Amino acid sequence: MALMRITGSWFDFYHPNPYEGDCWNSTTQRFTDADWDLKLAEMAEAGMDTLVLLNVALHGKAFYPSDIWSHRWDTVCPDPLEAVLKAGDRLGLTIYVGNGFYTTPIMGSLSTTGDKSSLRFDFAKELAAKYGHHASFAGWYLPVEAAIFTHFPDHYIAYANEMADFLRKIGPQRVMIAPYGTRSIQGDARFVEQLRSLEVDYIAYQDEIGVDRTTFEAVDATFARLREAHDRANKPLWSDLELFRFAGKVLHPGPFERVRRQLEILSKYSDKVLCYQYLGMMNKPGSPVHAGHETSVRLYEDYMAFLRDNGLWNVAERAGTERNS
Repeated sequence: MALMRITGSWFDFYHPNPYEGDCWNSTTQRFTDADWDLKLAEMAEAGMDTLVLLNVALHGKAFYPSDIWSHRWDTVCPDPLEAVLKAGDRLGLTIYVGNGFYTTPIMGSLSTTGDKSSLRFDFAKELAAKYGHHASFAGWYLPVEAAIFTHFPDHYIAYANEMADFLRKIGPQRVMIAPYGTRSIQGDARFVEQLRSLEVDYIAYQDEIGVDRTTFEAVDATFARLREAHDRANKPLWSDLELFRFAGKVLHPGPFERVRRQLEILSKYSDKVLCYQYLGMMNKPGSPVHAGHETSVRLYEDYMAFLRDNGLWNVAERAGTERNS
């Protein structure tokens, strides 16, 4: 399979895990509507046609004007969700809106059982009613990640299917998930049957390099098994390339040589490569909306030079968005 570029990324209004987003949380809290437009334009210019918004509420407070939770996160932008969807409309982007993290803790055992809170339905209905008119709001993301240990937890499959059925009745039709535990997957007959039973459209597996739980060789072997399993199940295979490294408990950009190797491996097997995440890990030099560690500029420059050197970059001929393809 030919070398691919990264065409999607997660992003957030405020990172949900303590410390991890310390390099950009305070910056994005100060973003205005215009700043969000500039940041999404920067992502689009770097080749991102698909964005995944991690969550719209957290710890009893919403990031948008909600009738469900009256308490709001302290953001300069009065409605960050409206701002990014409006920018997405202008830029022709596909945005998956996260529906989850309405409980505290946000995951834990939920990665096995699925989220049982009724808030997942209440918020989904409100989001569809308030923002469903945006063309960029093209799908839903379930941020409670499936904890795979060789196979998907059966209870999580039931949760994902229930949510997918509900979400398609009220709003955009596409649903995606991004499980962890990828390194344990063997791709046997039971796993293939699980894939066939999962009623989500896209599964973007975390490559687990950023969290330092695996090796390049293991990723290659695992995604080879995933490619075979997804072909047997007739499901697209997406990957989640972890751009970050840990500096203590804080996320910093990983070295480009490592990222390059990750992309070379994932390109062999993936239908689409997304990353976690552009926001905080990459910044265009001189960006007026710089958000992240200072080394994020170097990662951006190295990555863009790599695209140009390999004939993968032409601003005038960027790939069409998934929504328009």
